[in-house]
Amino acid sequence: MNPLTVEWIEKASADLATAGREMRARSDPNYDAVCFHAQQCVEKLLKAALTECGRDFSRTHDLNHLLDLIIAVNPLWDVFRPGFQELVAYAVEYRYPGENSDKEMARTALNTAKAFGGEFFNQYGGGGR
Repeated sequence: MNPLTVEWIEKASADLATAGREMRARSDPNYDAVCFHAQQCVEKLLKAALTECGRDFSRTHDLNHLLDLIIAVNPLWDVFRPGFQELVAYAVEYRYPGENSDKEMARTALNTAKAFGGEFFNQYGGGGR
């Protein structure tokens, strides 16, 4: 596996672990952080797949754009598009005043990241951290 792919996977796995820890926090969980790290996990796994396939991509948080770039290689991943659409806003908008996520949004975001992570690791092997 390409060393850069491995780095993307490690960073994605760390984001997923952080989202999970924050979701399980008993006192004052930060649901915005759960959503952000879930989005980041998916973004980095998509970039890992693109890197491993030798496909170029620009700096972007747009999961649908990244999915469009990899869909020819992994057409079955298109099933994740609706969930990815929900995650896109968490990359930027929810990190600033005016938008707040709640427990259900965080749970959905985390489940989307976990589900995609499972598919990613089924195809590319390993299991992250």
